Amino acid sequence: QPDVHDLLNFLLEYATTLMGVGVHTSRIVRNTSRIASRFGYVTDITIFQKTIIMSIRSKESLRVYSSVKRSKVLALNFRINSNLSALSWHAYDEQLSLPRIKELYNEIMAEKNMSRWWVLILVSFANAAFCRLFMGDVWAMGVVFVATLVGFFIRQEMMRHHVNHHFVFVTSAFVASLIGSLSIFIPACTTPQIALATSVLYLIPGVPLINSIIDIIEGHVLVGFTRFVNACML
Repeated sequence: QPDVHDLLNFLLEYATTLMGVGVHTSRIVRNTSRIASRFGYVTDITIFQKTIIMSIRSKESLRVYSSVKRSKVLALNFRINSNLSALSWHAYDEQLSLPRIKELYNEIMAEKNMSRWWVLILVSFANAAFCRLFMGDVWAMGVVFVATLVGFFIRQEMMRHHVNHHFVFVTSAFVASLIGSLSIFIPACTTPQIALATSVLYLIPGVPLINSIIDIIEGHVLVGFTRFVNACML
């Protein structure tokens, strides 16, 4: 059996990481409780937007240990989301020791993310595809591609320097829509309004909005409403 304080600290580290990469609340609770149950412990978790409060106790004892940890500020990452969820099942099914679980956790967190330049190109193509989906012509698609390329690059750079994310959104939206509006000066472009409207779609906080609705439906109303308000502000 691991030291209970060591286990509690790891579970908080695990839960705050899941929160940071964009996992909805019920999944965080399930995954964390699954790892705790592998060692015979029961967890009670209260999740807020910026902090997680966790209590842990043995099934054979009434003694409770509690701790609080601030949620991490991380970029949305579905790879980490999926791999950490799989880790909870490996820990439970294969009865892994805590040092082995920590080792696998560190390996997951150490994996390199997709190249930022590759992401930049793919997001630009995706936004150009959105433009076509809304009946934009080829010229509008080209303008949207360039607008997204520049706007998303500025977003990447500002986030890399830890600029306030609200200011990042305002700046990126301004630059992208400014470039998108230039389509009106292209005589061959018949849908400049579509180019302008779709040039900023890459900024829509889709994952936070979806997570907020899932949280509210599943009874985590407080954190769900907080996520919804933050997404609406963006």
